[in-house]
Amino acid sequence: MMLKTFVAQRKDVTEEELMEYNAFCQMLPGASSTQTLTLIGYKRGGIPLAILTLLIWILPACTIMGGLSFLMNYLDERDINFKALRFIQPLAVGFIAFSAYRLFKISVHNPITRIIMVSSTLLTYFLFKTPWLFPGVIILSGIITNFSDKRIPQKGIPPKKINWGNIVIFLGLFLLAGFFSETARKNEWKNRAVFNLFENFYRFGSLVFGGGDVLMPMMIDQYVYHPTTERTEKANPRALRMTQSEFLTGSGIVRAIPGPVFSIGSYTGGMLLRQRGAEMQLLGCVIGMVALFLPSALLVLFFFPVWNNLKRYAVIYRALEGINAAVVGIMAGATFFLMKNISLDITDGSTDHFINILVIGTTFCLLTFTKIRPPLIVLGCLAVGWLV
Repeated sequence: MMLKTFVAQRKDVTEEELMEYNAFCQMLPGASSTQTLTLIGYKRGGIPLAILTLLIWILPACTIMGGLSFLMNYLDERDINFKALRFIQPLAVGFIAFSAYRLFKISVHNPITRIIMVSSTLLTYFLFKTPWLFPGVIILSGIITNFSDKRIPQKGIPPKKINWGNIVIFLGLFLLAGFFSETARKNEWKNRAVFNLFENFYRFGSLVFGGGDVLMPMMIDQYVYHPTTERTEKANPRALRMTQSEFLTGSGIVRAIPGPVFSIGSYTGGMLLRQRGAEMQLLGCVIGMVALFLPSALLVLFFFPVWNNLKRYAVIYRALEGINAAVVGIMAGATFFLMKNISLDITDGSTDHFINILVIGTTFCLLTFTKIRPPLIVLGCLAVGWLV
């Protein structure tokens, strides 16, 4: 779509420029498609047009997903069981499984990446509730693949010195968000949830390599499983939380709407603050949108001016090789973990358990072997839930 619109029709960028923008954005954490569009706006009109492009791209999807959080709250308060959503959870797991398979074919192609992938899968499955599991695995994997100079060796003239001052705002916000979030938690500030939510989402946006499909396991760990651990219950009983059903419902619905998968942040933010009233729920939707997309924008706009120097560093490419393999492992481990926690018990005589397995497998096969678009698959799943 970008090639057709911005290269062939409007001629905003050349095909070579668009491919380079895409390659550059793949190296950064955050929403890659959003970053690519932001760069196109940046090229045509500088930072003002880049920001406007970003807002136009994310607002429709975030508005729809934020509205979904209000709908879910409405149904929950009135104890309405919306049949169409019955099989959205296994559908979401099927999407994550497909994404892991797709990235596997691209990113895992030698012994070290296979080892990293398998190790990451096992660590994710068995230590899913462990704090800092995801960033720890990602950082360690990037370090491991830098021990060999056989892959993408550094050649030619050494790159010029990079002015890292451009990243001060990004790091400053990262540190300030962490400081205020922890201070609010320790001192039990009245609106501590707002500070905690901003810090969580800003951290996600800063550390997610691989797009929205990698964001899902991070979020479900943070808000579904981690708050239920004994350690968290004692140290932080007011931790932000939601049920697995609530999160996976949003994870499935986000596939049926246009726009970035990162718009799940608007839904999640609203759901996490819904018990504090409509105004706070709306604020949660806004924080979920802003805090999640902000790191992507800051990184791409600050790093792109030094891209020609940065891309000469072989260490960046070697690290990315390990990071991508770790991402595949994280997604695979999350798939198995979520499958275990979705109702697969067949002892109570209900056919839902068999249908759950069937929905996961069918979703994966349709995405892998057919050209049916994801929104149509989601609509089909909603129809099955309504009819069965």
